[in-house]
Amino acid sequence: MAARSLAIRVFIVLISCFLCACGSGAEQDKSASSASGSQSAQTESDAQGGQASAQIPSSPEQGGMLVRGLIGEPSNLLSPLASDSASMEVTSMLYVSLVRYNKDIELEPYAAKSYEVLDGGKRLRFVLRQGILWQDGQELTADDVEFTWRMMVDPKTPTAYSENYKRVKEFRKIDRYTFEIVYDKPFAKALVSWAMDIMPKHILQGENLMNTRYSRNPVGAGPFVLKEWKAGQSLVLAANPQYFLGRPHLDGIAFKIIPDSAAMFLELESQNLDYMGLSPQQYLFQTKGPSWEQNFKKFKYLSFGYNFVGWNFKKKLFQDKRVRQALAYGVNTDAVIKGVYMGFAEPTVGPYKPGTWVYNTKLKPYPYDVAKAKALLAEAGWTDSDGDGVLDKDGKPFSFTILTNQGNEQRIKIATIVQANLKDLGIVVKMRTVEWAAFLKQFLDTANFDAVVMGWTIPQDPDIYNVWHSSKAVAGGLNFIRYSNPQLDELVAKGRDLMDQAERKAVYDRAQEILYKEQPYLFLCVPQALPVVSSRFQNVSTAPAGISHNLEWWWVPKMMQRHTLEP
Repeated sequence: MAARSLAIRVFIVLISCFLCACGSGAEQDKSASSASGSQSAQTESDAQGGQASAQIPSSPEQGGMLVRGLIGEPSNLLSPLASDSASMEVTSMLYVSLVRYNKDIELEPYAAKSYEVLDGGKRLRFVLRQGILWQDGQELTADDVEFTWRMMVDPKTPTAYSENYKRVKEFRKIDRYTFEIVYDKPFAKALVSWAMDIMPKHILQGENLMNTRYSRNPVGAGPFVLKEWKAGQSLVLAANPQYFLGRPHLDGIAFKIIPDSAAMFLELESQNLDYMGLSPQQYLFQTKGPSWEQNFKKFKYLSFGYNFVGWNFKKKLFQDKRVRQALAYGVNTDAVIKGVYMGFAEPTVGPYKPGTWVYNTKLKPYPYDVAKAKALLAEAGWTDSDGDGVLDKDGKPFSFTILTNQGNEQRIKIATIVQANLKDLGIVVKMRTVEWAAFLKQFLDTANFDAVVMGWTIPQDPDIYNVWHSSKAVAGGLNFIRYSNPQLDELVAKGRDLMDQAERKAVYDRAQEILYKEQPYLFLCVPQALPVVSSRFQNVSTAPAGISHNLEWWWVPKMMQRHTLEP
């Protein structure tokens, strides 16, 4: 889960590995009011890695590297074109946006010096900070913001996130730094949507975005710049000396691509990594003892992400609501929470985080009820007609394959529990794991699967249009299960137009009721984030936004600096 304030942006992010993201994440839309449901992070130790406090300088020192793992390789470093968390982990360090969320998940100006919401929400006025430079030295201006908007609404742009920007009626440039964005009618996410990354006009204008070198050699204006990318191995970012808020304290960040969480943990244990998300087993049993207590600090807080099993609606097998409800009754969610997450998770009934204002508390998780599941399956015509122990219908057995990405132990364990539970119903479930890039491009984007174990980040703003509206049930769309429901379409569209929170809650409560009854996903749980950080790093603070909200201001005393940025 991608995490800090720079990473909590307007894009909906597909999570490559819940616990390897280490931060809050958000299904990247933003409503500051949802912060009320956030939990404070807890740390096991405030000790500074066994170093005497007198040895820690009182003010930050420059230098050193943060080394962290990525379970998958980024697909694209032009963030509007990417929906995977590996890409977002990196791009969150490279670009800036007009507004962003702070540590308390409150919107604040970022590249914008100021903003105003005018005409009842139909007009936004922004004034950019002067002197923000792209890494090649050119200044970021209103022209770049306008170019980014036009790029987002261009039909040729292969982005899943265009809907927010199609709502804009007019972009009015007043001067080099001042502009207004005009809407036909109030749009609940208008301000939030401008937390998107700004793209450089002078670099990307005229480029074929499907085949541009800048997808691997981006030009940004954020706290870090891309220094090196070794395909399949690593990416290295260097501190941007021109960053408008000041050069980061660290010299850089190195991302090691390690497509297996167990292998990543071994790298952490050997202190070849400084930062990763732990599994519950690692948190409870494998990170205890003097060495761990001296060298690392662990944290725990409820994440901004949920996991689920998604059913492909192109497959006839899953088109009957009774079958999907039976699968919900037939999978023991408590066993998932206890067996996979060791209790470090909370059940959820839909795409929102328990405890937030939008969560529908009237809905309760489907209980584990084998008899109810069998009855629903029989009602739908699935019986064991030949006595072989496998349900069949029209001469075909009830059999399917669950797909998930390689290296994610939690998802593989979830699939194993689902397989065992459904076997008790007479359903044959096979499992297959696929490398992350292929998983996205060859399977999800083309709906080439039966069922998937996946995870989404949870939105700060409750808008779920990009994942659940039927217009997104297309190749490359985020509605990759190809679900379509006219009532839900109407609700998720209506919710975007409402400004009053109580009115929006009524709409999204109803949307959750539809998802609850329809069960297009088998919603499982919201896991705890369990990040661990080398105790060499200072200024690591907890907040509702996670621990990475101020990552560019982490620092390492010179006497503890272990990794250096090669020239």
